[in-house]
This record gives sequence, C-alpha cells and structure tokens, in this order.
Amino acid sequence: MELRGKTKRPGEEHGENGESPRGGRGPIRVDDRHVANSYANFCRVTGTPEELILDFGLNAQPFGEQNEPVSIHQRVVMNFYTAKRMLSALQVTIQRHETAFGVLETDIQKRVVPGASPVA
Repeated sequence: MELRGKTKRPGEEHGENGESPRGGRGPIRVDDRHVANSYANFCRVTGTPEELILDFGLNAQPFGEQNEPVSIHQRVVMNFYTAKRMLSALQVTIQRHETAFGVLETDIQKRVVPGASPVA
C-alpha cells in the first residue's frame, strides 16, 4: 500500500505521511506470519472516554427481517490516537479504490436489484 507517494514494504507500518508514528525512529517491522484472518460484514463501534471498541461479525441476514442476532467474532480495543491514524489510512485507501472502481454505495437497499433472487 502506498501512502502519499511513499511505498510501504511488506512488514512495515507508516503513519499518514509515510513516517514512523514513533517520532522518526524508522519503520516499524511487523511479523504477520501467524495472524488469523476472518471476514466481517458487520461492525459496531462503541467506546469509553479513553478507548474505542470495534466489534466485527457476520450478519447472515443482511436483507429483510433479522431472525438471529449478529454473531460477533472479533473485538478490537484501541486508543483514540490509533483510531484516528486508522481513520486516515482507511480514508486514503477508500478514495483510491473509488477512483479506480467507482463510488461505494453503503446503503444496501440502493444496491439491491428488484426481482433478483439471492445466490444460493
């Protein structure tokens, strides 16, 4: 992923301007060999005055009436400084995606094609 013209090498994290968030001490190396991947189509944001809480889960019934609760599989708790850096990185990434592929419609009802049957 590139941030503002600087190339991010695998295993390195940079702030919004490509600099280390640790005050210019160089890139942070990340070992993601043992990371567990999961998919989420639902996110709930809550928090406290000091921390932000993100719950991720799978909404098995995104259309119509919901008969079962959304199953939360991951919870990420972070401070607001980290959340703000993440927000900035997500904004840049989504802008680039929309420039390449078109605007993302977040209202699911506007994306539903009338008369189309769901894929089984």
